[in-house]
Amino acid sequence: MASSASGASAPAAPPNLTDRDLASAAEALALARRARAAQRLLAEFSQAQIDAIVARMAAVAEAHAEPLARLAVEETGYGVVADKVAKNLFAARDVHAFIRPMRTVGVVARHEDRKIVEIAEPFGVVAAIVPSTNPTSTAIYKLLISIKARCGVVLSPHPSAARCITHTATLLNDAARETGLPEGAIAWLTTVTLHGTRELMRARDIAVILATGGLGLVRAAYSAGKPAYGVGPGNAPCYVESSADVAKAADDILAGKSFDNGVLCSSPNSIVVDRAVAPALRAALVAGGGHFLDAAAAATLQAALVTAERLPNPALVGKSAVHIAGTIGLQVPAGTRALIVPLAGVGREHPLSIEKLCPVLSYYEVADWREGCERARQVLQYGGMGHTMSIHSRNEAVILEFGLHKPAFRIVVNTPTTHGSIGLTTGLDPAMTLGCGGYGGNITSDNISPRHLLNIKRLAWELRPRGASRAPVMASAGAPASAAGPVAASLPPLPRAPQPAAPEAVPAEAVRAGLDRVLAARGAPSPPPARLDPVSAGPPADFVCEDDVRRAAREGRTILVGPRTIVTPAARDAGAAFEVLVWLDGAAR
Repeated sequence: MASSASGASAPAAPPNLTDRDLASAAEALALARRARAAQRLLAEFSQAQIDAIVARMAAVAEAHAEPLARLAVEETGYGVVADKVAKNLFAARDVHAFIRPMRTVGVVARHEDRKIVEIAEPFGVVAAIVPSTNPTSTAIYKLLISIKARCGVVLSPHPSAARCITHTATLLNDAARETGLPEGAIAWLTTVTLHGTRELMRARDIAVILATGGLGLVRAAYSAGKPAYGVGPGNAPCYVESSADVAKAADDILAGKSFDNGVLCSSPNSIVVDRAVAPALRAALVAGGGHFLDAAAAATLQAALVTAERLPNPALVGKSAVHIAGTIGLQVPAGTRALIVPLAGVGREHPLSIEKLCPVLSYYEVADWREGCERARQVLQYGGMGHTMSIHSRNEAVILEFGLHKPAFRIVVNTPTTHGSIGLTTGLDPAMTLGCGGYGGNITSDNISPRHLLNIKRLAWELRPRGASRAPVMASAGAPASAAGPVAASLPPLPRAPQPAAPEAVPAEAVRAGLDRVLAARGAPSPPPARLDPVSAGPPADFVCEDDVRRAAREGRTILVGPRTIVTPAARDAGAAFEVLVWLDGAAR
């Protein structure tokens, strides 16, 4: 997710290149070339192979969520360990659960009414730029969606987060390689410079760019001559309308702003509230840990937080409200979650109206929803176009008006912007990269998923003779076959790949006897009968392959399979033969 402080700016042409710059560029080109060679192999993998690799990567990311979070905070100084754990788990669990059933190999859709078959093709090697504000969670997310789409991927870590990003990539790559991923399909720069990152994005072997970082870096991605998904800054306003549940609105705003000390680009940045409920909201904010600053304290904060370029001071990015207050010599209660600054306007003459990337909120009171609508638009235009905002209201008509007229592509309702925008508390696609569409100069307004790393090939059959009128024979997209007109309705069904005949059931004893004969021919002793004793199996396994099943059978023990256990197809078959898998309630058989 992009932010104005999460990546270095990108000059048009570096005047002097150091030896480190040249080494970084050479490494970038070599990694891209190797990833493309691996890509050719990866493109031929089956859906089952891809899903097994991605599942194993997600399982390892989940198991290491806490140490990776600690490493990220230790290295960058940004954010809160517990919240970074939550983001790592979001990428490993929620994103994986969303993409797991997604078809990314072969035929992905058939449209009988239009006689079209859609076939997925991987885009190619991804250049993935990873920021310092959300380093490990973004790395997990980008690696999972890239491999799910059968795309090789080369990471460019932010220099100030290179250690934690590299460790994340190493863990997931090792897990993927153990499950069959070709060598080189996942890679990362070890010598990181801005010049090397630029050369990576421009490399001939790179097919598409996933850029999360500062505005300069995102613009460099768009100028690299490749398709690019770059993400603009946030500056999300939160509008509280007079019909809102004020207590919940205050809690949502504070929860979103204090989450990981405000470093996500969809974190709240401004409160816009109807005057009719402003006193109640102020009271709820103070009770929940918000601290309102007077004019003198606000001026001191402004001088410390906002640079001459109207960017947040990196020394205060991702720091707690208490830490920031202490830095400017302000005494606040120990439980303070956010500093709140009343402002009279938006723009350069009001520096604290920028995206702040820390627990600081600007605050505006308005007469009604029409004035609130205009103030929210002004905030979005000052650095958040196309990104995210929230509305807290129980008035469906007002909510719809905001949806129709606000220049944001994620307008979350009665929920924190931070959590709602990424799909944690809403039905939006779970993602750590959020497109800002045309408003934000992006190619898409979507939450980015493996679908954005696929090209779709289409087989299209003739529906009518050349020269025939289109209207009476061609169904509109999504129309049922019966509405397709006389020609389309009379066409034979689309051809399908031949399906193998279902094999006759073979008794488990016969399978076991066959496997015993194979093992004996290879000089292995026949396995003793497995004991279906859950106690002897220990805790549920994280991952079970065929070798695990055979080893358990030889040793006369069982393997416990829980709801989160990943079992390969070959392991299922062998497990049925040897009867060593013990399935707990809720496990997917």
